[in-house]
Amino acid sequence: MGTEKRHCRKRFMGWTLLLLGVAVGASVVALRRWSLVLLGAAAVLLVPWMVVLGLTLPADTEARNWSVAWIGLDVLMAAGCAATALLGLRGDARARLTASATAAVAVLDAWFDMTTARPGTELTRAVACAAAEAALAAVCVRLAVRDRRAPRECQPPGRSRPHP
Repeated sequence: MGTEKRHCRKRFMGWTLLLLGVAVGASVVALRRWSLVLLGAAAVLLVPWMVVLGLTLPADTEARNWSVAWIGLDVLMAAGCAATALLGLRGDARARLTASATAAVAVLDAWFDMTTARPGTELTRAVACAAAEAALAAVCVRLAVRDRRAPRECQPPGRSRPHP
């Protein structure tokens, strides 16, 4: 095969790969945008669903495996705290994900503590637990959203700041 033919073939392959890369990149951006649009639609559609639930669910009910459900929330919270601590101490950026999930579980636990407690001592205990869980959620949210990039003065000259 001649040199010119090989050169043309390499150029053709280069352009093909470039176009393929552009197409994949555009697809990823479009998929991300559609995912966000679908999440927004889900938020809107959940409003009438909540109204239906509010009108049709019984005011109270008896639940099976009550203790397992409550202990399960605490197991999730403990596992989230442990995973976040281990990943965070290792400098692994995935600690932000586990911190987010742990914050959500803590808020969920606080919500159920407050809404299922009977008035009196049980409610007082639920408020105290909810305050502790809210503090845990706040710490986790702080860990999840804080900027992990080095300050400008700590970076070597000529290097731009990395994106999170």
